[in-house]
Amino acid sequence: MATVYRKTFTKPLPEGAEIFSRKGEQFARWKDSNGRTRTERVTIGRDGSPRIIAEAATFTAKYRDGQGHVIELPTGCRDETAARGVLSQLVRRAELVKANVITADESAAADHQDRPLSEHFAAYIAHQRAKGLSAVRIENTRRRLDRIAEGCDFQRLAKLSAAALEKWLAEKSAAGMSAGNRNAYREAIVGFANWCVQTSRLVSNPFNRVPKADARADCKRKRRALTEDELQRLLYVARSRPLAEYGRESMKVEPDPKAEKPKRACWTFAPLTIADMPAAIERAQKRFEKRSDFIAEVIKRGRERALIYKALVLTGLRKGELASLTVGQLDLDGPTPFLVLHAADEKNRKGAELPLRADLASDLREWLADRLQSLQGEARRVVGASVPLRLPPELPLFNVPTGLVRILDRDMKAAGIAKRDDRGRTVDVHALRHTFGTMLSKGGVAPRTAQAAMRHSSIDLTMNTYTDPRLLDVAGAVAALPELPLDAMPKHSPEVAVATGTDGRSIPTNDVDSLAPPLAPTSDKTSILGARPDKADPSGGADLATSAIAVSVDGDRRNRPPSFADSGRQNVGARRFELPTSASRTQRSKPG
Repeated sequence: MATVYRKTFTKPLPEGAEIFSRKGEQFARWKDSNGRTRTERVTIGRDGSPRIIAEAATFTAKYRDGQGHVIELPTGCRDETAARGVLSQLVRRAELVKANVITADESAAADHQDRPLSEHFAAYIAHQRAKGLSAVRIENTRRRLDRIAEGCDFQRLAKLSAAALEKWLAEKSAAGMSAGNRNAYREAIVGFANWCVQTSRLVSNPFNRVPKADARADCKRKRRALTEDELQRLLYVARSRPLAEYGRESMKVEPDPKAEKPKRACWTFAPLTIADMPAAIERAQKRFEKRSDFIAEVIKRGRERALIYKALVLTGLRKGELASLTVGQLDLDGPTPFLVLHAADEKNRKGAELPLRADLASDLREWLADRLQSLQGEARRVVGASVPLRLPPELPLFNVPTGLVRILDRDMKAAGIAKRDDRGRTVDVHALRHTFGTMLSKGGVAPRTAQAAMRHSSIDLTMNTYTDPRLLDVAGAVAALPELPLDAMPKHSPEVAVATGTDGRSIPTNDVDSLAPPLAPTSDKTSILGARPDKADPSGGADLATSAIAVSVDGDRRNRPPSFADSGRQNVGARRFELPTSASRTQRSKPG
């Protein structure tokens, strides 16, 4: 039943078309955009209007595959002879599947080899959207795939090559691309190829053996954590700088004699420093003393910015996660204040409930109360508007600016905080999350608890990547180790040791009392130090056990058994235990 044909379809009647009859059938005649006369048959559509019947420009092949299914596949050929040549190849491949020469997966993959790679990319992106991945991740994947396809000249699936990808990655490495960034490109193309295998577009993933780059050895950006003093200065500047910017003093700009075209401006504003903040704020308040509403708005902006920094440092939230929070995701009235992070807004798509420190929860309560008061004031100014009793749950908690990293850079400069330290480590918005992880370790939090607070899948990531070793009190930890002087006499001299009588080990004579508790039997045991009770003794050694248990851990001698204190021996069955004399100690100390 293998054949080729042109598919037919209907479309609306062209404008100005003339309908006529020929041999009992209706036709339409019109002129196309090139001025040529076209004639096609006419049919009646579902809505009762006349429509023309048109044929596809290319042929479609219809045949049975190796599993007996009827397949219709476009050949892409305008010539019937060429289309039949494609059909013969398809039929031959179906026969090879029937004969078990090739598998059905290999046959299905062959159907996709000659399709443009852009079509496969579009289908893969649609698959990621259906999975519910974030828009940012999907856009990054699409951009990376397009860049790889262009750089490696991948136009179709048949041209995918591991060697070409390795060469491209090596060129990017030589151009300065970091190992982490190269791994992200590799991850994008490997994920696409895995999806092609799952959808029978490829038989195997050609990029599985492309090695990953060592991100630790070739890290272009290393972040550092902020100290407590730096955090205090940053929060002060963040709250004060928005208003202080309006009180900056002007200063004269000296022309640069080396410049070919000197700047026309001869003055500029003096840079802000943390010491100049109070004076600048005072000048700004005098400048806008008649615009109290403007001053209040600027102060509110600074307060929000400082609260954003504080929330990032004390919760470990990422910038995007903080921006996604709404008022309804906060629970500040319970015994333990916390926030709920939705799975759709979290990086690992699991969701979390994060506890809040008491001072941060208090600041958030005041922030929301002020916002409610402001919202109620706006409602009262509108005639007929209802005054809200609480904030809408869908209201964003903060207005996190898109250019927060640039704002942070300006705040750090005014606070006197270096962007890059002597180790080459930098500070950006994500470094506040590093600060959170470092403070957990510095505060003595258990590594597993710190991993849960950071929401990391690996404890190695928490301890090594998100913990700044410079801020850890390693010197204090070393100082807590015991002192080991070289010239001090030992507290317990081996010459005055008492043999235990079981394995040859000895204990100091002044610690005889401490021997009883760990070695004394309980009431349900019948021996001490391996001795057996005397069968002829009706007590069975119970008196010895009772007297031994009575010796306290701290060496209390009030109930010391006479066997240890007085006679130095105790008859327990057929065996004797004696405190050794100096001679016996000498004999026992000999080897062998």
